[in-house]
Amino acid sequence: MIFKAVGEGRPYPDHGYESPRQWAEVSPRVVRLDQLVTTKRTLDLDALLAEDSTFYGDLFAHVVQYKGVMYLEDGLHRAVRAALQQRAVLHARVLVVESGGGASAAEEPGGEPAEDLASDATSETVEP
Repeated sequence: MIFKAVGEGRPYPDHGYESPRQWAEVSPRVVRLDQLVTTKRTLDLDALLAEDSTFYGDLFAHVVQYKGVMYLEDGLHRAVRAALQQRAVLHARVLVVESGGGASAAEEPGGEPAEDLASDATSETVEP
């Protein structure tokens, strides 16, 4: 199994992160594919096979951690490509969402900052 589960929709409150600039404030780190629950059930094969599919948008997948579960909000095609290349991990920006809807960029225990991309591995609170 590639992912922990295949979900449909976002079971967490709105975190307010809409723009690439907001997501860029969250340092990327390494996450295991088998810890992720997808928020989409379908995959566009054209997008998966496109050579320039990561040219536009964020280079890193977007993951939302809510109630201890890590949801793959954006980056399903990147994650599937990683699995097809026999990789068990993915570089992603992980946003921790609290039950009340507050969000913070935090280091998951056992998580590793992306190499040469996150020199400061400390947690920081981010305003949505």
